[in-house]
Amino acid sequence: MENLTIDKTDVQALKKAWSDIQATQPGVRIRNAAQELGVSEAELLATEVGPACVRLEPTPERSWSDFLKRLPELGYVMSLTRNDACVLEHKGKFQKVETFGEGERAMATVIGPIETRVFFSAWHVGFAHQMTKGDRTLTSLQIFDKAGEAITKIYLQEKSNNDAFLKIVEDYRSDNQELGQTVEPYSQPTFGDSVDKPAFLKEWSELKDTHDFFGMLKRHNVHRYKALELANGTFTYPISTDNLQQVLETAASTQLPIMIFAGNRGNLQIQQGKVKTIRLLESQEKWLNVLDPEFNMHLKLEASQTAWVVRKPTSEGNVTSIEVFDAEKNMIAQFFGLRKPGIPELEAWKQLVDSLPKL
Repeated sequence: MENLTIDKTDVQALKKAWSDIQATQPGVRIRNAAQELGVSEAELLATEVGPACVRLEPTPERSWSDFLKRLPELGYVMSLTRNDACVLEHKGKFQKVETFGEGERAMATVIGPIETRVFFSAWHVGFAHQMTKGDRTLTSLQIFDKAGEAITKIYLQEKSNNDAFLKIVEDYRSDNQELGQTVEPYSQPTFGDSVDKPAFLKEWSELKDTHDFFGMLKRHNVHRYKALELANGTFTYPISTDNLQQVLETAASTQLPIMIFAGNRGNLQIQQGKVKTIRLLESQEKWLNVLDPEFNMHLKLEASQTAWVVRKPTSEGNVTSIEVFDAEKNMIAQFFGLRKPGIPELEAWKQLVDSLPKL
């Protein structure tokens, strides 16, 4: 898409530009339109504030963690989490929500048909939104970070509890219902110029739990992608991204249960179980898809620049994953064999990954 020049601070001009794009590109996604206009999705959505777009914010009495705890009241919904290159969509209920920590460390886990790991420090503003698409009305709750990037979206379904939705909107309705949204870019994290490779690999070799991996990266002040490069030939090795379709198709044909992780700074959504329908769709872009009744994945292959096999020691043996990165070395998605804490990984998953040629 061509990037249009527009004064981001002129809300009325932005509102008109959004309207013009919708008129000339019927069905255009707001994320793509925002990129075309050089603004964030939240800035564009906020030009619609009014009866069909209500700004939501927490209060001292009602936090974002309280908001998350209210989502089970909605019943059957569709939960969507994405980054620039991977989208995960699950239909089901927010079944078991547990929150812990406070302030910048406030987090949550959602277990059940919809499974996520939530990082509230990135939750900045929300919108309750209604739009018409063809003969359907799409009703959603959408959460954004301070840069205006979407964290997660929850879409009502035919079986959803609309009364619960209206009550949540009423309780979290912001006093500020003006057009426009102020955004603030995130500063880029900084990492050390050098890493003590022997010490780093020694600590890697002594891991007992996969959840300790992130803490290890922080202690050594090393970027995740750099860590994989440091461990190349010891715990990691690169593979072609062309193998991703084979991995999913083999998992589907052999009914091998897998896990798929994808998300952003505020939400990590997780698929656990068997996948069935794998489709490669090519139009202007090439997308690798899982198209199952309760779960969809859309992976943009052109953006999937590199893939690595990663092994992490645990008390139950190695856990093997495939990690996919974009051109800026940001992680797009992770693939694992299905496993539960205390149980070794599936041998069939290990064999599948071992069969993929190393680069």
